[in-house]
Amino acid sequence: MGAAPKPSVSSSYAGPISGHNRLIGFNNRPSKRDNHSILDRFRFRVDWLWDSRNRTRILVASAAIVLAIAVVDWLTKPYFSLGFLYLFPIMMAAGFLPRWATVLVGIGCALLSERFSNLDPADFGIRFAFEALALCGCGLLTAEVLSNRRLTVESQERIRVLVETSPAAIVTVDQNGFIELANHAAAEMMLPREGSLIGQPIAAFFPELHHALRPEEGPQFRASMQCRGHRGNGESFVAEIWFSSYREGNTPKVAAIVADLSEEQDATPAAGLPDSVRERVSLTTRELDVLRLVVQGLANKEIAARMVISESAVKNTLQQLFAKSQVRTRSQLVRVALENYRDLL
Repeated sequence: MGAAPKPSVSSSYAGPISGHNRLIGFNNRPSKRDNHSILDRFRFRVDWLWDSRNRTRILVASAAIVLAIAVVDWLTKPYFSLGFLYLFPIMMAAGFLPRWATVLVGIGCALLSERFSNLDPADFGIRFAFEALALCGCGLLTAEVLSNRRLTVESQERIRVLVETSPAAIVTVDQNGFIELANHAAAEMMLPREGSLIGQPIAAFFPELHHALRPEEGPQFRASMQCRGHRGNGESFVAEIWFSSYREGNTPKVAAIVADLSEEQDATPAAGLPDSVRERVSLTTRELDVLRLVVQGLANKEIAARMVISESAVKNTLQQLFAKSQVRTRSQLVRVALENYRDLL
């Protein structure tokens, strides 16, 4: 039996996002994920503070705070100085001002701080330079952090819309092997008994995909494989999975796109995808090296360049791997590698 043709996944989408095609896990996670921590509430308030719709209000409030600090500083002179408080309005305004304007505000606040200071005027130059540097630096740092934060939020929103509108089943798996995010297409394919995929073990639906998690340090997997999937109603089917392991901070995770190949299988699944795990066959050093790079998603030409051998040598080694693993396609070989040789990859 030849390699099963990969299904064509259309990226077209017509019409608005419907309530039935929402990304499960972003906005409609189960109640156990709705326990907002103090950090979550703080992040929400910070995002609200620097929301572009609040630009005018925040700039006016910042100017008012600067004026209030200057007045109080003037009234309390020479008892104590409040110049350090200028940091707060500068940080508030920095999210909406261009860089040059942030620098001007910092210099202006440093001048106000020195104007109402009771310190020795002879050291004005040194104090002013350090104050201006500190205020301007704080404002520019805040502006840079907020700029990066906005870019991240925009990227996440684009990804969210892309996944929500995708007709392909998409899931992400956390470090413990539980489904973290899933779109509606994934729920329709896997038919979870409880109605939601979030929090369900991926091994219950795709046991081989669980092996793609890499808690240890090492090259990550970026490949595709054919394996047997299991629906919540007990039905089995043949699936093609394009997956990529990655790390979010120090946490290993897996993202996968799943396609149902059951309608394209003319022969019985056992002919090309055995249910039981094959006995581990001894592999040569070259075969292990090639297998390791195949699982990482490299093409034959890239494997040849990495191993400093010819492309024909890579093809011959792959044929040997196919014969020893008793499979016929690269995707099936990835599955066998994850099942039997994961500790060597």
